[in-house]
Amino acid sequence: MNKNFTNKTNSTPKETRLKVAEPMELMDFLLAKMGGMKRNSIKSLLSHRQILVNDQITTQYNLPLKSGDLVVVSSVRGNTELFHPKVRIIFEDSYLIVIEKQENILTVKTDHGNELTAFSILKKHVQKSSKNNRIYTVHRLDRETSGVLIFAKSREIQQALQEKWHTDVKKRIYVAVVEGKPPKENDKIVSWLTENEKSLKIHSSSVDNGGQQAVTRYKVIKSNSDYSLLEVELETGRKNQIRVHLQSIGCSIAGDKKYGAKTSPIGRVALHARILEFYHPVTRKIVRFETPVPRKFLHLFH
Repeated sequence: MNKNFTNKTNSTPKETRLKVAEPMELMDFLLAKMGGMKRNSIKSLLSHRQILVNDQITTQYNLPLKSGDLVVVSSVRGNTELFHPKVRIIFEDSYLIVIEKQENILTVKTDHGNELTAFSILKKHVQKSSKNNRIYTVHRLDRETSGVLIFAKSREIQQALQEKWHTDVKKRIYVAVVEGKPPKENDKIVSWLTENEKSLKIHSSSVDNGGQQAVTRYKVIKSNSDYSLLEVELETGRKNQIRVHLQSIGCSIAGDKKYGAKTSPIGRVALHARILEFYHPVTRKIVRFETPVPRKFLHLFH
């Protein structure tokens, strides 16, 4: 473990890290490596989510291991499984929780209300295992945007991710359903974005007007007489960037009334954060998280 990220509180686990030399099942491997530990003790570690294989928590005693796999046994219990219609955990290790957020829920509250948010759901979830557990927001998705979202388990990891976000994030790919069809099958949109302080609406300028430069690439995946499904990749990450850029080429995102949409075929802004790829802040390995295109998007093209 990178010692720079050792937390001074008792929330940071001690870890036993074991490299797999030859293929075998997880139970057999742990019986051989854990100094005479009994089968029931290992099952207890698994049920308490204290064993990770290649940085992924596992509870499967007969999980097949390959040569080169890394098995980590943590000294503290992992979080219980989360079952919630608005939040699905797709990855968890000692440092991060990566989720798929559904639409119509904020990442984190914007005022002093008690509205349900992805943050509040996860906070309640991690504190079921220990009241000392914490989570920290790394980035946000708009209320109506679904998709991949990262939370950190410590302030140090949050800061490490945020400080290097622009260099360490290698891919941010969305899918969007837009009205009509773009003028080109694929293109790169470059403009300068400014925000109106009263309306909080973002405006795009094709020339440098002192705003923030924003760069978006897109390609058409499917289209029909009414809509197009686009894959959209961010080179920069400005507020409402995708929404205002697609409006600027005459193809507002379906359901996005704020940025010119005239229709709302699925009752929400049809934008989904599909892929996020970045350097893990501790292992420094590239990790990639991918979610499926929402079925409601695809149904528009059947």
